[in-house]
Amino acid sequence: MSFSKTPSSQLILVIVWSLLTIIHSTIIETKCLQKNGSVPALIVFGDSILDTGNNDYIMTAMKCNFQPYGKDFGRGNEPTGRFSNGLIPSDFIAEKLHLKNLLPPYLDPNLKREDLLTGVSFASGSSGYDPLTSKLALVISLSDQLYKFMEYKTKIHDLVGEKKATTIISKSVYILSSGSNDIANNFFSLPFRKLQYNIATYTDFLVSEATKFLQDLYGLGARKIGVLGLPNLGCLPSQRTLRGGFLRTCSDPENQAALLFNKKLTSQIDILGKKFPDAKFVYIDIYSKLLDMVQDPTKYGFEVADKGCCGTGDLEVGVLCNPLTLGTCSNRSNYIFWDSFHPTERAYNIISSEAFDKNFNKFF
Repeated sequence: MSFSKTPSSQLILVIVWSLLTIIHSTIIETKCLQKNGSVPALIVFGDSILDTGNNDYIMTAMKCNFQPYGKDFGRGNEPTGRFSNGLIPSDFIAEKLHLKNLLPPYLDPNLKREDLLTGVSFASGSSGYDPLTSKLALVISLSDQLYKFMEYKTKIHDLVGEKKATTIISKSVYILSSGSNDIANNFFSLPFRKLQYNIATYTDFLVSEATKFLQDLYGLGARKIGVLGLPNLGCLPSQRTLRGGFLRTCSDPENQAALLFNKKLTSQIDILGKKFPDAKFVYIDIYSKLLDMVQDPTKYGFEVADKGCCGTGDLEVGVLCNPLTLGTCSNRSNYIFWDSFHPTERAYNIISSEAFDKNFNKFF
């Protein structure tokens, strides 16, 4: 028996087709909500590990808005203000949370509604827990980053209303990375803090400042907060050159300082977790992974672990790439470090992946 396509039957087919389309779209939307609905946004604070370009919009010499930075960045190999040859942890974590491929800097004047609603970076390269570190580098301090976050909250409120804004703020994941500049570029490189502190009391001071920041962030509604520990600072190319002797070995004082800070920070995060049981404070270790990469680079497919890939030269005294020595990084995937202070995109991806895999469930 054939089915004749009368006008009424055609109308039925259109209705059925429309219903199937709606159902299909609903299923897809539901899957998307199930995938990342529990984490509406990623919001990051701190230093160059997470700065996706905020320093481009302030008056500071600590910028990387020149080639060869961004050498492997997907949108035309352009410098974007990220302190690497491509993506950095902010981007990798945002992608792993299924939010977006790139985490924009909050100071970008071209931010769109969806950028704000799914997260931004407040981080500023060369900042630290120590207010003096940010002041000396003329970058955005953590207290100023927190002030800008308050500004951000107001914008979110205006966009979606109080109820939804509160949900976004409370369910988002927050990541903080700071302290490297305090120890490597302030305490061990400048005289100011050494007149006031030894390394034991200075790390106490840094952890105290970190605690204040985390408590203030909690007070502003954050409930899922990850804090990166310090890497093995003595194995950075710049520190090898400055304090590693003729053979440029890893500098033990910086590594010991990082370990001491990490131990104190871990204890304080445990205390905060007990003090605020409705929140998740998660310590994220990056020291172990980077140290293993440096000690056994071939295990991860790298060949060079003691020098940066871009143009700071063999001495590796300067932190940033030298814009006058372009084209020195043809084998970038072989290097752990991009410049004398920051890892390459590939190294960052390895570190970020392990940090995410090991710690994501701790936020829930």
